[in-house]
Amino acid sequence: MKKQIFTLLTILIVIPALMAGNRDKVLNKVKGKKVLIYTKNGKGYVHKNIASSVKALEAICSEHGILTDATDKPSVFTPENLKQYDAIIFSNTNNKVFDTLEQRKALQDFVRRGGGIVAIHSANAMERDWPWMWSMIGGKFVRHAPGQNFDLLITDNNHPSTYFLPERWNVTDECYYSNQLNPDIHVLLSADLTTITDKNMNGYPGETFGKLFPLCWCHEFEGGREWFTALGHNADFYSDPLFKKHLLGGILWVLGVEELK
Repeated sequence: MKKQIFTLLTILIVIPALMAGNRDKVLNKVKGKKVLIYTKNGKGYVHKNIASSVKALEAICSEHGILTDATDKPSVFTPENLKQYDAIIFSNTNNKVFDTLEQRKALQDFVRRGGGIVAIHSANAMERDWPWMWSMIGGKFVRHAPGQNFDLLITDNNHPSTYFLPERWNVTDECYYSNQLNPDIHVLLSADLTTITDKNMNGYPGETFGKLFPLCWCHEFEGGREWFTALGHNADFYSDPLFKKHLLGGILWVLGVEELK
């Protein structure tokens, strides 16, 4: 009996310690990495959440030893300048975010040499006249349902950005509908359309994906890793622990972390 109790205690103490040790080892791989947080908006709607998103992203990265720069200046997109970064976070960028073709090419070169891309909320609505951008992000914004409370279903619960989430995650946000979806995206979260009120739903997405619509995905594209979440319209959501962990998981994945579970 004493031996059984000792074995049980060993399991309860040692295994969690090993798991924590493995997690720390994984997270140590991203320490010293550097990311660019980019927030440029062209003519049109500009989200009021940008300051909150940058503050949250800087804190998330700092807590894990990841260095950050934040800017809305497209002039930073030069081949030489982008060499210092391991990933770029497009946080609520929208419409035209580049001034020149050279800046676009600098982004392409960054991705093609293995740079990671995190795209948040309206980031799939930037540069909507550029097919390469749609393919790289994974899809192009069409419209969204009115902001409301709705449910998300976890499509993959092993990913660093989803493993900790409930099977059904209730959020208050805008349900984004995208087209030009790249067929190689790996869907992580989907909106349960039965929980959404949208008088224009029959127009699009209709029954494109049945009763679901992908809102978060990842994929590898032309040498780099890309992760997109459509969530993040409301400024106060960037203080939500689950959403911050969701963002962290996306950042870690594009930096090479496969799983934290």
